Amino acid sequence: MQTKIVDALRQALIDEMRRDERVVLLGEDIAEFGGAYRVTEGLLSMFGESRVRDTPISEAAIIGAAVGAAMTGLRPVAEIQFNDFIACGMDQLCNQAAKLRSMMGGQVSVPMVVRAPMGATGRAAQHSQCLEAWFMHTPGLKVALPSTPYDAKGLLKSAIRDDNPVVFLEHKMLYGGASPGGKARSAVDSLGDAYLPAPDEDYAVPFGQAVIRRPGSDVTVVATSLMVHRALEAAAELEREGASLEVIDPRTLVPLDREAILESVRKTGRAVVASEDVSTCGVSAEIAALIADQALFSLLAPVRRVCTPDTPIPFAPAMEAAVLPSAGKIAAAVREILAVS
Repeated sequence: MQTKIVDALRQALIDEMRRDERVVLLGEDIAEFGGAYRVTEGLLSMFGESRVRDTPISEAAIIGAAVGAAMTGLRPVAEIQFNDFIACGMDQLCNQAAKLRSMMGGQVSVPMVVRAPMGATGRAAQHSQCLEAWFMHTPGLKVALPSTPYDAKGLLKSAIRDDNPVVFLEHKMLYGGASPGGKARSAVDSLGDAYLPAPDEDYAVPFGQAVIRRPGSDVTVVATSLMVHRALEAAAELEREGASLEVIDPRTLVPLDREAILESVRKTGRAVVASEDVSTCGVSAEIAALIADQALFSLLAPVRRVCTPDTPIPFAPAMEAAVLPSAGKIAAAVREILAVS
């Protein structure tokens, strides 16, 4: 039983590398050091340097090598130390990996995974972003955001087995393990039963299947990654005020379980979308547009979004806290739409 996401991810990698010798790992400091967040710790001794490979500090090279390896028969899992740095390999990911299968008429597959931590943890503007909307915007890429150890293990297995490129983003606050320099705070200790452990047996979580983390009748809250847990905190607070929140965790953004979201909104008549990425053209904007487009006449109040404003993440802790979405901000948005409907 893995009770931390960092351990669940490691176990998924071990299981898949044992199951399929084509699975290889590459990235900065993933071998002897075990990765920035220790996800690959111990895997070098288990599988050897031919399958667990340190790379130069070049995200373009890491992702490019993964593309080539995938096209020639391997199933690479590339680790990028922070999702912000995927920007250095955007051509390789978005112009090559995402498009090659279509450009070659389906004659070649690109079965690769790019793993990266995301989210604000006191590291300022260049190490704190949530960039999932960049990849959600790119046809040909699948995008997964686990919020529990159970989903981290099951989704990563599905990602590795998929014949398409997958961007797999893990919030630093949810790892529950070691962090470089001890800088990353953790939200794990306060999550309780919502932080579902990963059992030892083999299982896979299908892409495109959302889960209801908490059933409710008054307001639908669609939340991703860490915000799932912030939404659950808000739901517990508002329950004491007589409000019933239904919390939906999409788990994957591409494919997105649109019907699960729409079914819930049609039931409750109200929707709040909570995501740590920025508001403009972000995940919250896409989900709000979906609801407006296909469930407008079920709405009793406008859709509200709780996300990061369009600003770089500040370094000062008080300023970082001020811009990030929180349980309190989700609760305030819920109270607002309940008041007008």
